[in-house]
Amino acid sequence: MKNKILIGCSSYNNRYWKGIFYPDNMAGKDMFQFYYQYFNTYEFNGSFYKFPTIRIFENWYNKAPENFIFSVKAPKEITHIKKFMDCKNLLSEFYQVCELSLKEKLGCVLFQFPPSYTFTPERLHTIVQNLDLKFKNVIEFRHESWWNEEVWEIFLKNGITFCSVSYPNLPQTIFTQFPLIYIRLHGTPKLFYSSYSSKELLQIKNAICLKSGFLYFNNTASEAGILNALEMKKLMI
Repeated sequence: MKNKILIGCSSYNNRYWKGIFYPDNMAGKDMFQFYYQYFNTYEFNGSFYKFPTIRIFENWYNKAPENFIFSVKAPKEITHIKKFMDCKNLLSEFYQVCELSLKEKLGCVLFQFPPSYTFTPERLHTIVQNLDLKFKNVIEFRHESWWNEEVWEIFLKNGITFCSVSYPNLPQTIFTQFPLIYIRLHGTPKLFYSSYSSKELLQIKNAICLKSGFLYFNNTASEAGILNALEMKKLMI
């Protein structure tokens, strides 16, 4: 991937998008095939709620066209329950499932920590020590204490990407110094609902247009996510 930003959404089966993006009468089972005619990446979040299997991901691999890329979110058992403690085997199994089933269609592996997970040097060390650095690892924090130079320096040294996140009450920094751009737009001020203005999208575009990476819209609890994604796609042409 050279100087290319892949744009997509963090969900696609969405009744709010009927008549706006999908045809009014489209069944849910046909939505992904319609989605990938417009977008060449998808952020798979279902794996956060249920540990994935090779069979499930192979099914997604077979459904997607050539040159389609999946980014995959790690299970909450790893990030929210165990918080990377005593989960080497779980992590190894998760990486293996992603690699064996999604193959060349695997993009980034996303680890999103809860807002209660605050920065400590020990936690930073635990994260880095547990990651398999041969993958494109992206870390999303939801507490402002992680926005600090020590974290960024160690991530850069180890080839880990710090997720740029648009989330209420967090810094809106667009990070461009890491191995890849990885942006998650969740909607602000109303989480998962709020739309981004044309001006906001243009500011993001200007910051990343000469870079490579991924941009996902997760403001999908309304029609905002798909409309923003379509507009951003036009801006990046």
